[in-house]
Amino acid sequence: MRIVFVAPFGLHPKGTVSVRALPLARTLSARGHEVTVLVPPWDDRSAAGQVTTIEGVRVINLALPANPRLDAPLLMSRLLRAALAARPSVVHCFKPKAYSGLLAMAWAALRRARLVQAPLVMDSDDWEGAGGWNERESYPGWQRRFFAWQERWGLTQADGVTVASRALETLAWSLGAPPALVRYLPNGPHPWPTARPADVAARRTVLGLGEGPVALLYTRFFEFDPARFAAIWAWVVAALPAARLLVVGRGLGGEERIFHAAIEAVGAGQSVVDVGWLPPEALPVHWALAQVALWPMDDTLINRTKCPVKLTDLLGAGLPVVAESVGQVTEYLAPEAGGIVVAPGDQPAFAAATAALLEAPARAASLGTAGRLRLEREFGWPLQAAKAESLYRQIGARA
Repeated sequence: MRIVFVAPFGLHPKGTVSVRALPLARTLSARGHEVTVLVPPWDDRSAAGQVTTIEGVRVINLALPANPRLDAPLLMSRLLRAALAARPSVVHCFKPKAYSGLLAMAWAALRRARLVQAPLVMDSDDWEGAGGWNERESYPGWQRRFFAWQERWGLTQADGVTVASRALETLAWSLGAPPALVRYLPNGPHPWPTARPADVAARRTVLGLGEGPVALLYTRFFEFDPARFAAIWAWVVAALPAARLLVVGRGLGGEERIFHAAIEAVGAGQSVVDVGWLPPEALPVHWALAQVALWPMDDTLINRTKCPVKLTDLLGAGLPVVAESVGQVTEYLAPEAGGIVVAPGDQPAFAAATAALLEAPARAASLGTAGRLRLEREFGWPLQAAKAESLYRQIGARA
């Protein structure tokens, strides 16, 4: 098959294209398909016009107009021309909003006019509408309404739908998408390198982590209430004074400042080592410093519907995770494979589970190893590519 993926934005700085669309494209290419990824790099303008081949996948970063105010009309025209030029067997749009959503609507119109035959697949990896990202982003009112309308249109009018989470699957069904044409396609693992022990030991010394146990918080901070997590960590430090919390990440809007204020307020500031946001190549050595990773999540619609790539990174690194049972957490973590899951908002249980794993490194390592193997076995990209391929063939036979 000739498969065209349509991205909503550039490969950087956001993650949907690089950590979801591209791994799926590479795996489909390895299965013998011709895959092209069309990228409108309005948020990564330095990549405009670049055409590369990544593990058999042709990635086309479309040219951008000199005036960003002309992005919308010119990018849409260029996206559509590039999609038509690829003569696809199927068009798969990633995110039902903005450019990929507009391309999907244009392609559906051409399908209705019988000017193209290739069926349309819509992918959703987040909830955008009410209770979703529309309420976190600073969009004007008209744009929020439009994105919410695009989302509902894309999930119900496409020939097939792929979703990253079980919650998105049920939302698609509730909107009227036929269950037989919706595929649950969660994010798979990324092949991160293993950090060298000497590098890990050196970094531990530089950061002053000492000889005590280390817990990792790898986060963008918006998934949880900082004050609530500060109370959890204060309990852990009270039980294990030598414990350290290694923080890797930055908030989307400066939430790390709120987090540090909350940690200081509970008297646990001295136990926290914050390295901020790191380039990808620096992540494995920092993950290897920790004995357990922490994954607090408030029970919100955004958290229920998302498919956290950072959680798959932690599991793929062999780290056991203490997490709250919100959304995809219960898909990725199983009993005795991956870590310990507690009820949302149960702070004593979260703190107790964290302390228990920090005090039992052998059990923690066993849970981490089992979690990594389960992630590869049940969520690997070859499995996800096979599910996508079956959907393409199913809707292709109906086209």
